[in-house]
Amino acid sequence: MMSKAYLSLGTNMGDRLGYLNKAISLLKMQGSIQIKKMSSIYETDPVGFEDQSPFLNMVIEIETAESPFRLLEIILQIEEKLGRIRLFKWGPRTIDLDILLYNQDNIETEQLIVPHPRMHERAFVLIPLLEINDKLMHPALGKEFKQILSEIPKEKGVRRWKQIDGEDEFAHLES
Repeated sequence: MMSKAYLSLGTNMGDRLGYLNKAISLLKMQGSIQIKKMSSIYETDPVGFEDQSPFLNMVIEIETAESPFRLLEIILQIEEKLGRIRLFKWGPRTIDLDILLYNQDNIETEQLIVPHPRMHERAFVLIPLLEINDKLMHPALGKEFKQILSEIPKEKGVRRWKQIDGEDEFAHLES
């Protein structure tokens, strides 16, 4: 059975666009993951630890045969392969992959919390998420993400950096 999941991708070190491209390529190489939609890329101010470079962020919709726990293993392996080092919370990173949603499941274990525990506070996640699916609801809060986004300051620190126009999205991302 195929499941639908939404992943966020973020990077603020080195060749930021290159890291997004490599992460997407590595996801595509997984036989059990199909990328269905990709948002535009947004440049965003850092959150938490603010003394660092701006991020590039985007969201992708995937279909996968993997369980959420196996999907987490895959994205952690991709982060490691692309040189992610966790020095401190909210620090700079070559790539950050997070599972935002997995079907409409609520999962809370030591390894994984879905929906992502802070996604409803972050315009840099909600804006690209709503760009690819504006009908989504937060499974734990029971509210539409559109409504949640309207309740948080969204303009500050989130700028469209590269628009994906929907034709051959991956080719445009690579350009």
